[in-house]
Amino acid sequence: MKQGKILIIDDNEDLLKAARIYLKRHFGQIDLEKDPTLIPDLLQNDAYDVILLDMNFTQDVNSGQEGFHWLDKILEIDPSAVVVLITAFGSVDMAVKAIKAGASDFVMKPWENEKLLATLLSSIRLRSSKEELKLMKDREDTLTQDLDHKFKEIIGQSGSMIQVFDTIDRVASTDANVLVLGENGTGKELIARSIHRNSKRAEKPFISVDLGAISENLFESELFGHVRGSFTDAKTDRAGRFEIANGGTLFLDEIGNLSLPLQAKLLTAVQNRKVNRVGSNKTIDVDIRLICATNMPLYEMVQKGEFRQDLLYRINTIELKLPALRERIEDIPLLAEHYLKDYAKKYNKDIYKFSEATLKRLEKYSWPGNVRELQHAVERAVIMSRDNILQPEDFFFNNNQPVRDKDDINLEQFNLEDVERILIRKVLAKHNGNITHAAQELGLTRSSLYRRLEKYGL
Repeated sequence: MKQGKILIIDDNEDLLKAARIYLKRHFGQIDLEKDPTLIPDLLQNDAYDVILLDMNFTQDVNSGQEGFHWLDKILEIDPSAVVVLITAFGSVDMAVKAIKAGASDFVMKPWENEKLLATLLSSIRLRSSKEELKLMKDREDTLTQDLDHKFKEIIGQSGSMIQVFDTIDRVASTDANVLVLGENGTGKELIARSIHRNSKRAEKPFISVDLGAISENLFESELFGHVRGSFTDAKTDRAGRFEIANGGTLFLDEIGNLSLPLQAKLLTAVQNRKVNRVGSNKTIDVDIRLICATNMPLYEMVQKGEFRQDLLYRINTIELKLPALRERIEDIPLLAEHYLKDYAKKYNKDIYKFSEATLKRLEKYSWPGNVRELQHAVERAVIMSRDNILQPEDFFFNNNQPVRDKDDINLEQFNLEDVERILIRKVLAKHNGNITHAAQELGLTRSSLYRRLEKYGL
């Protein structure tokens, strides 16, 4: 198929017609224009691979200043534009000046067809190289932003996590779309990254998009890109996340937050594997592996008409459900110790373990914020602690999510030691693990309370 879009701007109508007759055999689109004042409109409506621009439009003027003026205007609209200047009054000095002004080449009238064709083909390759460099720059910027976020390895040995690992092993090597479900803070993005790292696309980019953080009016620009001038803040051409992720994996987090109109736009891009930058009619093919995630009940939303059923079918070839932290209690010590090592090193603190009472308390808490809440709790404890062993009073839990208490039963069933253990647990919970306040209420010294905590494994 013939490819390449050429725009020729010259006030000589016969030249324009002759150029079209010859060049249409070699290129996909040849647009002609006599009036240079229409250049801004032409560039807003289409993206050209090469622009052939005459240098003189006013009769009896051969200075070339008009050409340089419109060259500046073109490059102002599209800094990556490839412009070839044409004139009947050329010289070596003018050619050098044209190249310095931003032109990619310079041809003389009357031209030889073969030489003109060679110049245009060379210029198209230059345009392609510029676009590739710009895409690489956009991709590098995006990856740099993503790398600023620290992602830990997935940690867990519970039965539910072993099932998750098994699913990752099975689906990673395929190109199947994956939908990751789970509460906030369960590590859905970590799972998506793990799938990517173990896939055939591992050497290509992993691009993450938080759909919940994108406003409706920026959705298309963020995902599909835009061209300069397509809206008020579009100062330069910019590749979208679909384009940047080409060849790799695109992770769409919080997909349940999309409105129905945006769901329709996303579905079209996912189905066709093609995108159009905002403000451009040029279609760009994209090859991505799609992973989506949400904490919302998509199937219920489909029943209520709040989520498109066809989009759900498109994104959930494989569905992976992440367990909440409270559903894998045996993983809490592993995660806590992992974060302790990280933050002790980060903050240069000589803290090397949790007391048994602390671990017990961590295991009893319901963790509504899941792994993310545990991570933040350990970080805060490391910062605030003055000891080299983390104690229960180093942690402050959400009062609205109390520690799970298995001892709310008839105390007549227990002996004195059982009653003391239950009382200590309740007083500690009341004071959010603060040993000093709990000891004061119980009428004990701190050391006496610590001995009882060790004795009862609290």
